Amino acid sequence: MKEQLYTIPLNDAVNADDECPFCFIERNVEQDLLDYVLGSGSSYMEADMRAITDSEGFCRDHFKKMFTYGNTLGNGWILKTHYMQIRREMDKEFKSFRPGKMSLMDKLKKAESNNSLVNWARETTKSCYICGQFEKTYKRYLDTFFYLWENDPDFVEKVKKSKGFCIPHFGDLCEAADNKLSGNKKDEFYSTVTRLMRESFDRLQEDVSWLVEKFDYQNQDADWKNSKDAVQRGMQKLKGGYPADAPYRSSK
Repeated sequence: MKEQLYTIPLNDAVNADDECPFCFIERNVEQDLLDYVLGSGSSYMEADMRAITDSEGFCRDHFKKMFTYGNTLGNGWILKTHYMQIRREMDKEFKSFRPGKMSLMDKLKKAESNNSLVNWARETTKSCYICGQFEKTYKRYLDTFFYLWENDPDFVEKVKKSKGFCIPHFGDLCEAADNKLSGNKKDEFYSTVTRLMRESFDRLQEDVSWLVEKFDYQNQDADWKNSKDAVQRGMQKLKGGYPADAPYRSSK
């Protein structure tokens, strides 16, 4: 099948020999979004862009990554107008707020709070511009994965020879497969991914075990085999991401 522009990143991810191609994609997309928000294109200087980030804000994790990215002025501009937005919402909530008491029945049922300030605070910290944009992009990559799975035998063979997936992305793929595949294609998919997961866990368990054994003085001169980076790969396989990555910073 001839490669299309929208299939290139997914093929690149599968070709990367990574513990999970979707972790590979996630890192690239997140870095592209950080560049877009704070990079040399200066999207933070555009009023319409800041109107969006003012409304959606950022989660704790992405605020941290934005800080370590290194653009103090860009972060300052984003915070300046975002604070104005939050302050308007806050003043509106404070003006209309009336303290109330939760009934004993509500407490026993552990019902959602009837305190409007609690609900406002939770709602304000729930959204994130970067998380939202990534989620949209991620769904398109899942769609592309199953399009290729159904139409590109070469792609299927590359997946079959890959190192599998981390558990979080494996779960997402299985959920999507139930909606997008049927018949022999679904059977082939599950046969492939369950085998890959078993093999990758066997391989990583062996690597981690040998890493531990290497700390025994009797093995100090033995070959490390594939265990030197077993900790970060083992963590990635369980939870996704790249624990050993240095913070992503502005290239300027």
